Amino acid sequence: MKEQKNTKKPFFYYYALVLLIVVVLNALVVPYINRLSSKIAEVDYGTFLSMVESGDVTKVEIDDKQIAFLSKSNEGTVYITGKMDDPNLVDRLRSSENEIKFSKVNPKESSTFLNAVLSWVLPLLFFIGIGRLLSKQLQKKIGSSGAMQFGKSNAKVYVEAQTGKRFEDVAGQDEAKEALTEIVDFLHNPKKYEEIGALMPKGALLVGPPGTGKTLLAKAVAGEAKVPFFSISGSEFVEMFVGMGAAKVRDLFKQAQEKAPCIVFIDEIDTIGKKRDGAGGMGGNDEREQTLNQLLSEMDGFDARKGVVILAATNRPESLDRALLRPGRFDRRIPVELPDLAGREAILKVHAKNVRVEDNIDFNAIARATAGASGAELANIINEGALRAVKNGRNKTSQDDLEEAVEVVIAGYQRKNAVISPKEKKIVSYHEIGHALVAAKQTDSAPIHKITIIPRTSGALGYTMQVAEEEQFLLSKEEAFNKIVTFTGGRAAEEIIFNTFTTGAANDIEQATKLARAMVTRYGMSEEFDMMALESVNNPYLGGDTSLACSSGTSNKIDDEVLRIIKMAHEKAVNILKENEDKLHELAAYLLEKEAITGEEFMEILNK
Repeated sequence: MKEQKNTKKPFFYYYALVLLIVVVLNALVVPYINRLSSKIAEVDYGTFLSMVESGDVTKVEIDDKQIAFLSKSNEGTVYITGKMDDPNLVDRLRSSENEIKFSKVNPKESSTFLNAVLSWVLPLLFFIGIGRLLSKQLQKKIGSSGAMQFGKSNAKVYVEAQTGKRFEDVAGQDEAKEALTEIVDFLHNPKKYEEIGALMPKGALLVGPPGTGKTLLAKAVAGEAKVPFFSISGSEFVEMFVGMGAAKVRDLFKQAQEKAPCIVFIDEIDTIGKKRDGAGGMGGNDEREQTLNQLLSEMDGFDARKGVVILAATNRPESLDRALLRPGRFDRRIPVELPDLAGREAILKVHAKNVRVEDNIDFNAIARATAGASGAELANIINEGALRAVKNGRNKTSQDDLEEAVEVVIAGYQRKNAVISPKEKKIVSYHEIGHALVAAKQTDSAPIHKITIIPRTSGALGYTMQVAEEEQFLLSKEEAFNKIVTFTGGRAAEEIIFNTFTTGAANDIEQATKLARAMVTRYGMSEEFDMMALESVNNPYLGGDTSLACSSGTSNKIDDEVLRIIKMAHEKAVNILKENEDKLHELAAYLLEKEAITGEEFMEILNK
């Protein structure tokens, strides 16, 4: 897509106009200034007549009050004398020995124009130039809220072009593309829907986590439909002055109806579409509510048959006002979720088209190692892999580059200059083998992919990566419990071998506690509370923050139940490691020597 050209005249137009005025004034004023800059001498009338008779005068200008003349003997001087009542002056000038050029001028007429130019035009141009300069500087400081921008929507307008986005550029969102295909068909063939009496939904709301491609989908719809595409962020409606947001909404819909059929895309609509709490006018909420009310009014006011489709994106749908989501406004809600295994593989292949890669790349392996990654993160992995190839002096991206890029995204870059004492390095080695050994000895656990004790910039001194063979959508009680057991495996290894506790298990403790609490409060996996919902997720797309929905007494019982689950998991991990202590020593020593081993190497030693 390319941005539509602005109809406003460029700065060069005004520059050329000012230059033309300067040239014209220069032609009129310079002679006058040159005359003023010449040396002037006043003489009496008799001297003037004597110089005329002697042939020393070359040019004479006569006006109503004085006579100005030039001398042959002193060319740099302009002589001035008072005008006398001399009827024979013209005859004297003609009868002179030399040919004297003489003329009569009206200084009042000539000086009137020059005085007007010098007194009015030049100062006016000067102040206009200063005013425009100050206005531009002010607009740069206050953004688009300048005095000449009030009420303008500032929407970026894109038109269909050969480089525009299409549905083929969007991978991993087949369901969302199918839902949007109907909108494209309506914009192409509106008569087909008019004949049966069907109306196209006025608005479609794209809902999903950050980085899943909501904006890209909206641009792809415009590219497929080949119609103008208005793009604006919800934050651009929020202004310091009351009423400006509503004015921008009116201007946006006015432009859209003028260019119908078209698509209007409002990104982060939750900025202006939050639920109204009845506190308008207090704390500055009145401006936001006015903007929302104007948006609701405009969506009711335009005719869907004209081909104006409103698309909006948000990752906080629970915060939107109910009036915005009712039928007749945003009729259709399209989820844009995190991609599954097939979707991640397709996304990796789409972004790899723009990068030189080797022929033997296994995108399925990379997709399996990136469960839960968004489209933006997958694009970043491809880019990080290409950067690593360049850094290592190669002109193609290899499988190792992409696998290292996955680790960079998950755990950060390697801290090659980090100095760790041999004692701490040994503890980290046993800690990571503890995780891996506990996971391998449980049936409902993902296979080990890689174990490393190389420090990372995220703060991790080492990590164990597990990659499931297949995509998993459900988590059973046994699998959840075994995950907690694996989390406690690192600490259990420290206890058995070193008889101490370290801070290295901090993240493991956090993850184990979070999962155990979810088992009790949300998943109904506790005999104490059965299927009772004790916790609710406030924002599933942004961190998944939760809030308890129970009494303080019940909250204490929840803590006791969570503690019981964690203790059971910890005890199981200790028992597994004690039963396989010989393998724990052997694998830890091997990892300490190699610093990084693959899942195949780990399983080969374990099963030997």
